[in-house]
Amino acid sequence: MLDFEIDKLTNSIQNVASGDSFDTNISQLTKAEQKLIKKGLWLFDWRKELADTTKTVYKLTINSNPEIIQGLISVEDRNDHIFMHLIESAKFNKGKMKVYVGVPGNLVAFACKLSKEKGYQGIVSFFAKTKLMAHYKESLGAKVLFANQMIIDEVNAEKLITKYFKQ
Repeated sequence: MLDFEIDKLTNSIQNVASGDSFDTNISQLTKAEQKLIKKGLWLFDWRKELADTTKTVYKLTINSNPEIIQGLISVEDRNDHIFMHLIESAKFNKGKMKVYVGVPGNLVAFACKLSKEKGYQGIVSFFAKTKLMAHYKESLGAKVLFANQMIIDEVNAEKLITKYFKQ
């Protein structure tokens, strides 16, 4: 069940103190890179996600500083859409003292882009915590599919893709 908040939809990620935006890259996290996932800096067990062959883990980095992971997303290709299992911002991008805003939005937009590239029209689904469902409706344009499963349709996916990924 996803438990993340969209702090701000930005064109990339934005430094809270300076307001500067930084170009980012999203790439698959390899098993060799799992040493970059330090315990205590992440809430979820990303090694477990990496070990699950049904899932693919992607990392968000700033182009000028690719060794520092800003956020992670675990997705599954369900053959007609992309399912988001987990999204997490790095510890330094959470709370009142966060360094960057825009990390979760960037990762969700990437999932939509991946879905579109696979021919699924950008459709993404996920299970949401009940208390965050209204937030996802408002910030992402997500809709309730049933119970606490939500979907980002092709129209709202395109909005996110266009915001984060300039063609």
